[in-house]
Amino acid sequence: MPRLFCVALVLASGLLLGLASGASAQTPLDVDPYREAASRIIEAALADSAAYDRAAYMGDTFGHRFSGSQSLEDAIDWILDEMRADGLESVRGQPVMVPAWIRGQESVLMTHPRVEPLAMLGLGGSVGTTAAGVEAEVLVVGSFDELTARASEAEGKIVVYNVPFTSYGRTVAYRTQGAIAAAKVGAVASLVRSVGPVSLSTPHTGTMSYEDGVPRIPHAAITVEAAAMLQRMADRGEAPRLRVTMGATTAPDRLSRNVIGEIRGRESPQEVVVIGGHIDSWDVGQGMHDDGGGCVVAWEAVRLLHDLGLRPRRTIRVVLWTNEENGLRGATTYADSVGASGAANTQLAIESDGGVFEPIGFGVTGSSGVFETLKPIEALLAPVLAQEASQPIGIVSGGGGADIGPLMRQGVPGVGHRTANERYFWYHHTAADTVDKLDAGHVQRNVAAMAILAYVAAEMPQRLPQGE
Repeated sequence: MPRLFCVALVLASGLLLGLASGASAQTPLDVDPYREAASRIIEAALADSAAYDRAAYMGDTFGHRFSGSQSLEDAIDWILDEMRADGLESVRGQPVMVPAWIRGQESVLMTHPRVEPLAMLGLGGSVGTTAAGVEAEVLVVGSFDELTARASEAEGKIVVYNVPFTSYGRTVAYRTQGAIAAAKVGAVASLVRSVGPVSLSTPHTGTMSYEDGVPRIPHAAITVEAAAMLQRMADRGEAPRLRVTMGATTAPDRLSRNVIGEIRGRESPQEVVVIGGHIDSWDVGQGMHDDGGGCVVAWEAVRLLHDLGLRPRRTIRVVLWTNEENGLRGATTYADSVGASGAANTQLAIESDGGVFEPIGFGVTGSSGVFETLKPIEALLAPVLAQEASQPIGIVSGGGGADIGPLMRQGVPGVGHRTANERYFWYHHTAADTVDKLDAGHVQRNVAAMAILAYVAAEMPQRLPQGE
């Protein structure tokens, strides 16, 4: 998931309020004409483990799919070949120039009060160190406010942000902005407690930022366990020392691709329902919940409709966006390529980027009437949705995603795929985001849910209103 996951949801909720006055209300959709198709979709999706098998093959064969890496491009080549073999139409790779940050060899070593390596991951975009690394005493702080209050102690030290996870949206600021704040008070490096609620010595990577005019210092994530240990040492009045060594470099931009395939609409092919996720991942693990599984679910939903002969009146286009994790260039390239006219002809944009756990529904953002129109579709989804969950089950108001954000900002109604993802941030951006964390039954049920929503949105007679 994306570094922008919660940001996108907040943006989407704000967009809903901002667009609410832009269109008249619509009559809720009568879903009876779609019940037979929905039943066929569910039966076919649950008949085997085709989607899970594809996700497992992709993860095991190609590993991570980081922007600028050969593994990403090899995975894209395979997907394009498979989509053509599936019989999808207009299959193509859309060129996108992406950043190429290279991790290199890296380590954090505690040198006092004892010598011990600490598990770590450099943060995407960070500068490296010299071969000798940076060694200094640590200053452990629990907030930006504490750093400001103790600024006189920070000169020449390594700042460690020991900030417990409350929510991704709040806690991730220490990952994205931590190096800037630490450098401003004279720190030589900064480390952040991994942004996640649970750790088994599993550091979380992710993107970070610098600010013009502020020194660029190395920035990395350490584990929850290590941050807590350093805090205890500091509280006892000890002075732990660390050596940070990072071989990180940034190469010139490299060519990547969005992946696109379609079922062409039988009556209004120029009108499009977009469905997809982001094909890139971080460079650790296999990126299965974030977001390889979401990509395969969207792809398989379209493949399933094709195999069932369910060709709707509008085109359904699966888009697997590249470079969501550290640039969002795939999303902006796609939106720029379709332009204002293509956005105006986009009936609905659906994104899966919240993990492939048990499905609980979809979140809808759009101008007045969109949510009311789509809400009845939850009756068709009921057989594959969770019976109990800590979040509302069904179609709810408010949702979206980072990759459909550029379309939503042009008024396209947006939908975020929702799953019972309480464990999402256990694995997010870690080496533990691997195939074994997927449940085959959950994957197939998500395929059914995505296929039903996409099919009904593409087949319904009325256009969904767009925002101003």
